[in-house]
Amino acid sequence: MSPILTAALVMGGVGLFFGSVLALAYRFLRVEEDPRMEAVESLLPGSNCGACGEPGCRGLAEKIVAGGVAPSKCTVSSPEKVEEIAEYLGIDPGAEEKRVARLHCAGGLGRAKTAASYEGFDNCRAAHLVGGGGLECSWGCLGLADCAEACTFDAIHMNALHLPVVDVENCTACEDCVIACPRDLFEIMPLSHHLIVQCKAPLAADEARRICKVVCDACGRCAQDAAPGLVTMVNNLPVVDYSAGGPAAAEATWRCPTGAIQWVVGEQLQIEGASSEKPAGKKREERS
Repeated sequence: MSPILTAALVMGGVGLFFGSVLALAYRFLRVEEDPRMEAVESLLPGSNCGACGEPGCRGLAEKIVAGGVAPSKCTVSSPEKVEEIAEYLGIDPGAEEKRVARLHCAGGLGRAKTAASYEGFDNCRAAHLVGGGGLECSWGCLGLADCAEACTFDAIHMNALHLPVVDVENCTACEDCVIACPRDLFEIMPLSHHLIVQCKAPLAADEARRICKVVCDACGRCAQDAAPGLVTMVNNLPVVDYSAGGPAAAEATWRCPTGAIQWVVGEQLQIEGASSEKPAGKKREERS
């Protein structure tokens, strides 16, 4: 028998053996999938955004069918769809607290000062890498709308100050904007948390006030005026911890000399002249 024929027979025998093993394993070891899984997945939006904490709608469907989470865990589904899933499975739809993306910056056109003009790729990540986009504040919003472009749900538009405004109705807390922002300015938090620190510059006094009109200057008045334990100063910035103190109240913002901490109900950074589109020809020299 020729070597070629021998090799072919050996390879064919090996393939037949392992094919038989796989066929037997599939026949006797496979786990039957709950048919409800496919039905629940079809009722989910299919956006695979990850806002629920699962890798996708399939993963969430598995958790819901297994009883690990309630249908309301999907923040993208409408209340009607959530009810439909609950009725199909005969379970409680649950109640998930609304969470939205909040921006830790209120600087912008006419507020944040510039050291130089930025000419380059029209996106925040590029500007961040090239001299900080010309901003004197190394922590502030660059205003080039990477977050708005990354938002799958059209929940972010840029206002007249070139700052992103999050539509709380459309926001699903998917974290796309958190990932897109090169300066880590977005945070996902419950809509019921109204005390928002709109600054991330860890500076103090004149050094802080020199770079932005709405910067936190580390005066600490918000921590003094808030309920015990609610607000603490860390690295010259107020940190709001609802688990450590409270209740929260607007009084904590009243003595802030710059407006760096705000009591926000609904949408953040609302001003007149807001635009639903990315500002055209954004030039850093326009900022003063």
